[in-house]
Amino acid sequence: MGSPPDAQDTAKRLRAISDELSDRFYERADVVRTLVVTLLAGQHSLVLGPPGTAKSEMARELTGRVDGASYWEILLSKFTAPTRMFGPVDVAALARGEYRQVYEGRATTAHVAFIDEIFKCSTAALNETLGFLNERIYHPESGGEPIRCPLIGAITASNELPTGEDSAAIYDRLLVRIEVGYLADPSNFAALVRSAVGRPAAPARTSVELSALQHAVTEAVPSVDVPDAIVDAVCTLRAALRRKELIASDRRWRQAVGLLQASAYLDDRPAVAESDLSILTHVLWDSPAQRPTVEREVLQLVSPDAKEALDLADAIEEIETQLDAMAGQSREALSDWVIKKAHNKLAMAGKRLEALRAQAAGAGRSTATIDRVAGRQRAVRARVLTEALGVDASMVQAQF
Repeated sequence: MGSPPDAQDTAKRLRAISDELSDRFYERADVVRTLVVTLLAGQHSLVLGPPGTAKSEMARELTGRVDGASYWEILLSKFTAPTRMFGPVDVAALARGEYRQVYEGRATTAHVAFIDEIFKCSTAALNETLGFLNERIYHPESGGEPIRCPLIGAITASNELPTGEDSAAIYDRLLVRIEVGYLADPSNFAALVRSAVGRPAAPARTSVELSALQHAVTEAVPSVDVPDAIVDAVCTLRAALRRKELIASDRRWRQAVGLLQASAYLDDRPAVAESDLSILTHVLWDSPAQRPTVEREVLQLVSPDAKEALDLADAIEEIETQLDAMAGQSREALSDWVIKKAHNKLAMAGKRLEALRAQAAGAGRSTATIDRVAGRQRAVRARVLTEALGVDASMVQAQF
């Protein structure tokens, strides 16, 4: 019997995978890290966003980095039969009068899975899908003992929220919900366009062994300490959200503790710290409209610099709203507004965000929220330059 995998090496490899995918997928660093943490916690995630936001490609790149794992993916529709997901009937055996299913290469044997358009799951496959996600079991079509599935975790994706009771049942079982949108930072969009015509070098490709990941999920992550101060912080957060009528189930709160442990493990820490609480911004909301409230309450506990960045985000969004409201006005009126109001506000927001980022990085805190707001600042600034002043934002970025 071999020695157990080196927990530090596993965490190091997973961090390298996260870094490599963050470099490849612009403005997705927080998304990638959250997906890795969710997999480490043995939970399922939902990536929610419009078509063309790299949801599928990101999930495949991550799940394909587990050496030795059986990987399964499917694009669901309302007509997807349970046998297509869990095992088709063996036609040759049927001709001999035997009813048998072929499980190899299906969800039944998968260690990691990617399920696209998860909320289009057919009514016929609903119960089996829930059993697969919840208990990691499949009930064969012919009856008999349920089959235990080796699933560690599933990444699911959708372009829209669930609309019916059936899909809502699946939605409730996806612990982590991550919103993605189109690129906001003009410089990242320009890099994306350039990448379409260039010949990129072969990217670095770190991987992790299946046995090492399984050991991390079942042994190392649950061993991470959860200090009393963290328990108190979670209780404080729950009370704050309840005051705003945002209620999460006791099951969801309990499962969230595993995410906190997985976050600490990924950073090679023996105990959960306040910074790990930030992952709860992806756990404690049901509709995207609730997410900003959850994020503010979490960051109130975690990061004062990120909280201030969200306040700056409100001011930036207000400028964009004003720009929209001025549509159709003369170029002179727009120029006057830029010179007297928008320019100074955007410049001050940009400088403050730079300072907040340096402050957070220096203290070892996550800069994900600040980076996201900074991207919005650059995007709004580019709109002001092109729409209000009629100039090429990419040409005058350094001078503005």
